[in-house]
Amino acid sequence: MIDTCKLLLQQRAYTAEQAMNAAQEAANGEDKSSAGDKYETSRAMGQLDRNMNAKQLAEVQKELAELERLEKNPPKSDMVYAGSLIKTSMGYLYIAVGLGKQQIENQNVVLLSKNSPLALALLGKKPQEQISFNGNKIGIEEIL
Repeated sequence: MIDTCKLLLQQRAYTAEQAMNAAQEAANGEDKSSAGDKYETSRAMGQLDRNMNAKQLAEVQKELAELERLEKNPPKSDMVYAGSLIKTSMGYLYIAVGLGKQQIENQNVVLLSKNSPLALALLGKKPQEQISFNGNKIGIEEIL
């Protein structure tokens, strides 16, 4: 599970890095023109794009570090913790990083950030317990 999450995050990191570099090149490549502020505006917009992508890259790197930590110290408990793969009445959930619904080993798994509202509601719960989330009852069937 962690390897799949790492691969997805590495793909996001690559995309963010490519976009960041392209925005920087675009900002640097603008030629000064007689149009006045057009040059300055284009450079500023390029820099804003670069900064946005740099922020996304930093977030992905933080999530990769979290996965490394979980890989070195996997949860060993009968309760839901960060790093738990759980089977619920609504399907499989993996609490680690927020990557949404993914197809993993022919199974749909929702990859949740440990800080997401649903994950926070599940943390510390045991099999056979239920939570109420957004008006729905979700039963914890098994912690894998």
